[in-house]
Amino acid sequence: MAHLLGGEALRLEHPTRVVFESITLGVDEGDRIGVVGRNGDGKSSLLGLLSGRTEPDAGRVTRRGGVRVGVLDQTDDLDPAATVGHSVVGDADEHVWAGDPRVRDVIAGLVADVGWDARVGELSGGQRRRVALARVLVGDWDVLVLDEPTNHLDVEGIAWLAAHLKSRWPAGGGALLVVTHDRWFLDEVCTTTWEVHDRVVEPFEGGYAAYVLQRVERDRQAASVEAKRQNLMKKELAWLRRGAPARTSKPKFRIEAANVLIADVPPPRDRVELSRLATARLGKDVVDLLDVSVDYGDKHVLRGVEWRIAPGERTGILGPNGSGKSTLLSLVAGTLEPTSGRVKTGTTVRVGILDQQFRELADIAGDRVREVLARTRTTFQVDGKEMTPAQLLERLGFAREHLSARVADLSGGQARRLHLLLVLLSEPNVLILDEPTNDLDVDMLAAMEDVLDTWPGTLIVVSHDRYFVDRVTDQQYAVLDGTLRHLPGGFEEYLRLRDASRAGAPSPAPAAASQEQAGPGLSGAELRAAQKEMSAAERRLGRLTGEIDALHRRMAEHDPNDYEGTMKLADDLKALEGEVSALEERWLELSEVVA
Repeated sequence: MAHLLGGEALRLEHPTRVVFESITLGVDEGDRIGVVGRNGDGKSSLLGLLSGRTEPDAGRVTRRGGVRVGVLDQTDDLDPAATVGHSVVGDADEHVWAGDPRVRDVIAGLVADVGWDARVGELSGGQRRRVALARVLVGDWDVLVLDEPTNHLDVEGIAWLAAHLKSRWPAGGGALLVVTHDRWFLDEVCTTTWEVHDRVVEPFEGGYAAYVLQRVERDRQAASVEAKRQNLMKKELAWLRRGAPARTSKPKFRIEAANVLIADVPPPRDRVELSRLATARLGKDVVDLLDVSVDYGDKHVLRGVEWRIAPGERTGILGPNGSGKSTLLSLVAGTLEPTSGRVKTGTTVRVGILDQQFRELADIAGDRVREVLARTRTTFQVDGKEMTPAQLLERLGFAREHLSARVADLSGGQARRLHLLLVLLSEPNVLILDEPTNDLDVDMLAAMEDVLDTWPGTLIVVSHDRYFVDRVTDQQYAVLDGTLRHLPGGFEEYLRLRDASRAGAPSPAPAAASQEQAGPGLSGAELRAAQKEMSAAERRLGRLTGEIDALHRRMAEHDPNDYEGTMKLADDLKALEGEVSALEERWLELSEVVA
């Protein structure tokens, strides 16, 4: 693949720390790279260096002549006085941009509900973000650099963006660099993952699931990696392997190796035990919504909703923005009375709410974190063990030095984790999470999921993060056209329902949808031949792995003074590794054919 841009021996230093130390990397045609790492480790700085917006303190950024780079920053520079139309397509005549199918697709996917002649200064933050993203996507770029493009997008918007990017850059064309905490999006779009940590950038093959597999292998082999971080990622891998099958883009012999790694890792949640504990805390009655309707003036938000929430139920609520999800949560929490119908709440119910506005932190903004913790409970039980609030906060990713920080000085992610801790320490038995993943990186999301896995109570989650909802809940409902609908098929069923609703047609049957997704197939003979070749490649890869292990042992036992013999063994090893690489590449090609 042709080189597009990259960096050689890049060094970047801020006044208080070194961000990167002599990193070398490259972006080639066809690359779709997801960038992950802890908040503050330099993900956005890396994008700034490669896009030319930040000058390195040492080293140089390389770029092929004529390469066009489009950039979406976390903050937009839109003119508040400009119209939406001018911000997206500039001064182009209508017949020019309206005749371009790509531009029409972007406008329909992102800003169809925003007035074309509306002023940017009058838009909400989410609408401005979508306008800024649309402006970048309508451009003609060789490399597209996106910093948190999924922020302010709902489930449908994220699915549309993933499909648009995949169709826009088929194999071998252009390149994509994206920073996002949306793990479903990383899995869906990216073929390579870069982890930014400890002043370096470490590459991994595949999307998020493949990255987790390889990172667990790396952590297992590195004796200096902290045990708690290794165990957390092993648990994440266990869920990946026991959930949707084979989401890594690695051959089967690698997947079998991963299964060995997690053989002793229990399921993320003991559902029977959690249900028993939840029933003991709540009794049989939690919250029942009985023929509930809610109107705001002439606007009907919810109508005829029937929902009986059981002890220990873990539910994700889906729906487009403005559909009534927050209204539904307010009914469950008891902060809103229905227009008609009845909300029946159990006598032992104690509701805890993690909202988007950090209301619980407003009154303690001037206090230090340690002062806040000193006023809470002394212990909290996790995995059957007693933990102090400080220990639990550390498990949620807080460093000890942050305990001295004032609440008002915390970052968005830190404030969200502190808010979650305070909600948990209040001992609710019904927990409502409203967009809990905002401002959290993938490590912190995994830490939050780990804590929620052991929480015994009824959990209700509203989030556009598909991965998070799949991970912490056991069922999903959707608020559609004022009604509450159960989704046995999860997110895929929700998206089919939304597509059918927009088209004015009945919902497609799952079987028909799977046939449409399968696309043109192979003949029976071609399919059998491809499957046979894949099986042969897997057997050969297994044998090569054994040969490489044996060769490593021979090299370890070989006389170090026999340079000629050592070089011969090294050449043999290189040849075997080359054959492995070629076989893996062929296996991946075949897997795409037979998928």
